[in-house]
Amino acid sequence: MAKDYVKRGRGTTKRPTKRSTPRRKPWRSGLLAILLLGGFGYGLYLLGQDSEPEAPVVVQPKPQPKPAPTPKKVLPPKPEEKWDYVETLPNRQIEVEAKELQVSDIPYIMQCGAYKSLEQAESRKLDIAFQGIESKVRKTEGSSWYRVVLGPYDMKRDAERDRHRLERAKIEPCAIWKDSQ
Repeated sequence: MAKDYVKRGRGTTKRPTKRSTPRRKPWRSGLLAILLLGGFGYGLYLLGQDSEPEAPVVVQPKPQPKPAPTPKKVLPPKPEEKWDYVETLPNRQIEVEAKELQVSDIPYIMQCGAYKSLEQAESRKLDIAFQGIESKVRKTEGSSWYRVVLGPYDMKRDAERDRHRLERAKIEPCAIWKDSQ
């Protein structure tokens, strides 16, 4: 009993197809319809019956002794407002003592990168220049590194302001320290 494998892939034989939806049995749907009609008819029958409602049974509660009348609470008189800030606030003088800004002897500098090539350092310097801040490229003594430096700043507050400005422009990291040169 040899099989013929040559005709196998040609598609000459048709396979029976399966039906996607199963057939309903007609007696089930008929039975469901009869049950629904019977339930509807029984409901109409119950509505048509005239049944007299039964008289409700009234239970008399036991008489409770009346509580003693409570004396009415007398409210105290409404207090007068003592707020006088509306008149006194515009005439008040506020004294503030401002701290003196300390200017250090050694200026602050900010470094925004150290690069092996001069082209990379110049590119970073250009990015900083687009933010309106002047920077310099310094070559580190004894090595081949190029640092992008901003400053000198007399106060650290000025350096911090420029660093925040560069951070908003996504130019980071920048470090601030005292200049040793």
